[in-house]
Amino acid sequence: MDKVATLRQYGLFDAKVPRYTSYPPANRFMAGVGTVYQIPWLDAVPKGKPISLYIHIPFCRRLCWFCACRTQGTKTLGPVETYVNVLLQEIDAVAEHLSANGQPMLRLHLGGGTPTLLSADLMTRLLTRIYERFSPSDGFEFSVEIDPTEAAEDVLRVLAAFNMTRASIGVQDFDPSVQEAIGRVQGFDVTQRVVDTLRTYGVRSLNIDFLYGLPFQTQESLTTTLDHVVSLQPDRLALYGYAHVPHVSKRQVMIPDRALPGAEQRFALSQLAHNRLKLFGYVPLGIDHFALPHDSLTVAASARRMTRNFQGYTDDPCDTLIGLGASAISHFPQGYLQNAVATSAYHSRVETGGLAACKGIALTDEDRFIRRVINGLMCDGAVRRQAIAAGQGSDVETIIDDVRSHFLDAVLVTEKELRLRPGYMPMARLIAAHLDRTHRQADTHSLAV
Repeated sequence: MDKVATLRQYGLFDAKVPRYTSYPPANRFMAGVGTVYQIPWLDAVPKGKPISLYIHIPFCRRLCWFCACRTQGTKTLGPVETYVNVLLQEIDAVAEHLSANGQPMLRLHLGGGTPTLLSADLMTRLLTRIYERFSPSDGFEFSVEIDPTEAAEDVLRVLAAFNMTRASIGVQDFDPSVQEAIGRVQGFDVTQRVVDTLRTYGVRSLNIDFLYGLPFQTQESLTTTLDHVVSLQPDRLALYGYAHVPHVSKRQVMIPDRALPGAEQRFALSQLAHNRLKLFGYVPLGIDHFALPHDSLTVAASARRMTRNFQGYTDDPCDTLIGLGASAISHFPQGYLQNAVATSAYHSRVETGGLAACKGIALTDEDRFIRRVINGLMCDGAVRRQAIAAGQGSDVETIIDDVRSHFLDAVLVTEKELRLRPGYMPMARLIAAHLDRTHRQADTHSLAV
């Protein structure tokens, strides 16, 4: 039986499962948890121990039809300025519950939405406050998501002045017919100009995000996009499968179902990209990332230090990630917290109490155990017995035997680990869903492939 037939037999092309950027997944977060736990979890962060910060800017000048992120459109900067003023209040409130001014930060990431929608003055105000309240530690990295169609040169200059180390450029696809179908027209020349500007300002690392499984996308058009992307010489690439979930993101109804490739066509597109990027010297990492051999993510993956969070794969070693802004998610050793999602609710919480967490989940020992197993599969394609065995007794063997019995053709079990066989990394999400004690078959997630 060939590999595709085996994947079909396991139901990969029919399955809809979480992406497992967290465990339990974010749709398992419960109301009220944030209100109960945010202050004690912040207070418990050890003074002087580096943390990571994520800042969410939920505004876009245009709403791309493919996007399922928590964003809203705006024609003016008025709502954005109001939002930044509230965000500054939240930054102050969170900092006061840590070690006041100066808690060290190892990572800072601005995401959205479109962070570069901010004016140069607004960006300067925001970053000045962050650097006042949190001190960059040794090895500090500052990354920003950038839409090349909304990236004024004075804003890029500000980001560089605040020592941005990595730019994450959104591309999605360079084919004009695909761009029109997803509501994101973005010429290669526009993208090239922003990349050149960033490098002129000394930004030393570049990441590009693009998608497979888009409407009207073909193997030929994806090959052309890949060649354009590689010509920009990015250090990292994130190749995500387009998640068509119009029941979650209403704007996706603008994308006709008939124009979307089927599940097996999606798989063929992903394999085309995987093989072509390897030819260009990129190392496959996890289920959907690629990086050049010198990149820190490749180095972390080779040492099994790569992990997964709400921004994708990372080499961030911090066990505390604090999300700031509407809908932002924080990760503490004790569990996950999510801020109020709607900007109006977020404003209300910050202006009345300073803190914005509402939903979340406190982790049990079993949650942590399953998370270690899932993280190993999603990051390394393998689970070391020793790495997951602490305090779990015979559960380790039960888990391994369970996976082996259900996915015998896809996994290999040795004395040291359970490992996905070569070529079966696309099964990682499906196996994770099998292990997920919280997974509900009735849920409607994105396709597993």
